[in-house]
Amino acid sequence: MNETDLKKILKDLTWQEKVGQLIQLSGDFFSSEDALTVGPKQKLGITQEMVDLAGSVLNVAGANKTRQIQEKWLQKSRHKIPLLFMADIVYGYRTVFPIPLGLGATWNPELIEQAYKVTAAESKAAGVHVTFAPMVDLVRDARWGRCLESTGEDATLNAAFARAMVTGLQHMETGKITGIASCVKHFAAYGAAEGGREYNTVDMSERRLREDYLPGYQAAVDAGSELVMTSFNTYDGIPVTGSEFLLKQILREEWGFDGVIISDYAAV
Repeated sequence: MNETDLKKILKDLTWQEKVGQLIQLSGDFFSSEDALTVGPKQKLGITQEMVDLAGSVLNVAGANKTRQIQEKWLQKSRHKIPLLFMADIVYGYRTVFPIPLGLGATWNPELIEQAYKVTAAESKAAGVHVTFAPMVDLVRDARWGRCLESTGEDATLNAAFARAMVTGLQHMETGKITGIASCVKHFAAYGAAEGGREYNTVDMSERRLREDYLPGYQAAVDAGSELVMTSFNTYDGIPVTGSEFLLKQILREEWGFDGVIISDYAAV
């Protein structure tokens, strides 16, 4: 499909359909019997129209399940825009590698790139288009419960692994991505939450932010990561999901990122 065709579809979409493309729902809403999803739909305020217009799905595993949901959903779709299937695949799909903290201990980005190529191949075969990885949050507080997802506390090494992981996931052949799309997370400074408490405030100088905490994300963006996920924390008193400084000034303008920015799970 060329750019002209894409613009034609975009122009023809209603505003409800455009908003729908920005919504991601759990696979349960697409595959379960109605009786099993009535409660969650009511609790979350999800209508059947929202399900029918959603643009992406998470928490679906396996090629058969993915295909069933896709084919059923496309029958209802006015423009036949396929669903995107996304998943948290942090250190392996079928082949399970050491946790990222262990991968960081190898000091071998080239080896880790090969590992993430394997992850991409297995994930793609199972119907996954996007993985919420790598997590490149710099961690220096052992109290934080997600230390295991980081490659460590050194900014330079963290950036080297970020680059290697994105390159492995999105490995190229003949100028095209033959792996899956990478979504680097959590932008930004998620690993610096006060007291090691999940979702907590992050309060630091801009100098420290740029010197220690941003290099990993920038390395992933420079390596071509197709998506960037925002973090739950605040920075300088502002929730990152609404931070013009981080999302517009740094990510878009300074780094030139023109890909998709996606919020973390249920973030405001």
